[in-house]
Amino acid sequence: MDLDTLEMPVALGRSKRIKQATSAAHDRLDQTIMGYEPFADLARYRLFLQMQYRFQGGLQPIYEGIPRDPRLSTFQCIYRLSLIEQDLADLGARPDHHATLPLASPALSDLPRALGWLYVAEGSNLGAAFLLKEAASLGLTPAFGARHLAAPSEGRGAYWRNFTAALDALDLPQADEDLVIDGAREAFTSVRSLVEHYFGRN
Repeated sequence: MDLDTLEMPVALGRSKRIKQATSAAHDRLDQTIMGYEPFADLARYRLFLQMQYRFQGGLQPIYEGIPRDPRLSTFQCIYRLSLIEQDLADLGARPDHHATLPLASPALSDLPRALGWLYVAEGSNLGAAFLLKEAASLGLTPAFGARHLAAPSEGRGAYWRNFTAALDALDLPQADEDLVIDGAREAFTSVRSLVEHYFGRN
């Protein structure tokens, strides 16, 4: 048998490895969010927006640092904090600037872990397609109250493919690969804590 003709397994790209390693954490987060019925009424949706604002706000150093970091020149990411703030304003609410729950997001100088957090933040736009349909039942749209759930101009699929291509192509030492996954797990866990913080007290 000619060994050269054997089909060799293809190694998973970084984004797929993250997905595989964090699937349980991702599922727990989804179950927690929907278990609190954030689209049952506008009051609960406002809590959902506050949670989103708190998470995105914690990522500000990462998003603001991307354009200044030459290693990340191929990353084209949408920072949705201002959109969430507009959504809150549409519903007569203001961001909760007095939240006491700490968010342990890493600085961009801790690049591997920061990439894991970025993976979670950017990936949430895919699931937002379902959430936008739920928001529509409350009369919310990408132009009012649900701006941060709107699809990117190029479409959710294309946007995600562009992000994962940039993530997969980034050159990192092998020793850092597990740190990227650690960062993604931390992000999923932190969002879940935020959900429980806002919904569990109401």
